[in-house]
Amino acid sequence: MLDYETLKLIWWLLVGVLLVGFAIMDGHDMGVGILLPFLGKNDTERRVMINTVAPHWDGNQVWFVTAGGAIFAAWPFVYATAFSGMYWALLLVLFALFFRPVGFDYRSKLPDPRWRDGWDWALFAGSAVPSLVFGVAFGNLLLGVPFHFDDSLRSFYTGSFWGLLNPFALLTGAVSVAMLTLQGATFLAHRTEGDLQARAQHAATLFGVLLIAGFAGAGVWVSGMEGYAITSVFDPNAPMNPLMKEVARVPGGWIANYGKAPLLWLVPAAGLGGALIAVLMVRAGKTLLAFVGSSLACLGIIGTAGVSLFPFIMPSSSDPRSSLTAWDAVSSHYTLWVMFWVALIFTPIVLAYTGWAYRVMRGKVTDDYIRANDKVLY
Repeated sequence: MLDYETLKLIWWLLVGVLLVGFAIMDGHDMGVGILLPFLGKNDTERRVMINTVAPHWDGNQVWFVTAGGAIFAAWPFVYATAFSGMYWALLLVLFALFFRPVGFDYRSKLPDPRWRDGWDWALFAGSAVPSLVFGVAFGNLLLGVPFHFDDSLRSFYTGSFWGLLNPFALLTGAVSVAMLTLQGATFLAHRTEGDLQARAQHAATLFGVLLIAGFAGAGVWVSGMEGYAITSVFDPNAPMNPLMKEVARVPGGWIANYGKAPLLWLVPAAGLGGALIAVLMVRAGKTLLAFVGSSLACLGIIGTAGVSLFPFIMPSSSDPRSSLTAWDAVSSHYTLWVMFWVALIFTPIVLAYTGWAYRVMRGKVTDDYIRANDKVLY
């Protein structure tokens, strides 16, 4: 059996992999939903857009569900604190996500343009709202979340929903929306043709530039922000107890890890470089490489947040000592060990099946295909 410290680090990495997988796989579904009312100039084009993601959108939701389950099982303190403290924000995400399955299934049931337009905007909301809220949540993690524990480790959240909507968090929310919209635009550019493809290429260029500017601006902001640091001696192998440490807020704390390991600068470089590759490749008509570039941007941007925060997962602004870290917010040694083997067995199976499904369903979705299969497609 691997030692406790190693398993804690492995599960920090695996949760990160699940979040990146969600951004890449479910992200292009959401990106298409965000672009749906704007790029599709008629009903046929909008059906083309929907049917580029139709075979996979529900399967891609597994990444989101699995990430939530992994946080619940591996980091129970984080799950309990986040889902109780940020209750209204997460409820907003849940209600927005309701529009996606209903919208996909019912949008084309009636030919009435008002019916279909209404569901198009519902799909937009079901994609844009979660994209924004997820980014806002990451921004608040970097600022610190107002919660604390008492001596019996009961969690108390002292913030409000409106407090989450601060300027920095709104910037990171905009970065998240731009990232997932770029992912959707490059996917559309690869799966469509003609005027719709040209509009998707323009959208990818626009949101790629916005992503580069927003991510760089957020990086400058973070570099001048107070971060968190553990100031006491602690044992990474100790059982979970967030109160068994001392934490201080220090200027530039969120860039300290890059100073300790300069190679980590490759992570934010991947975020900026991936977005730049996506813009250059989509303008050159190399749409598959553009999608690879936007996926690399997702990896780099989410990875940057993780590397900057490490070992913190959920810092506390009201009581820094209560901050949750990868060392003290985790489940037992045995639980992490069992979960490790589950992940080791099933993750390759999921990846192999996903790759096979995308290979089978590859190719362009065209206007003629929609018209020929009018009664059976979304």
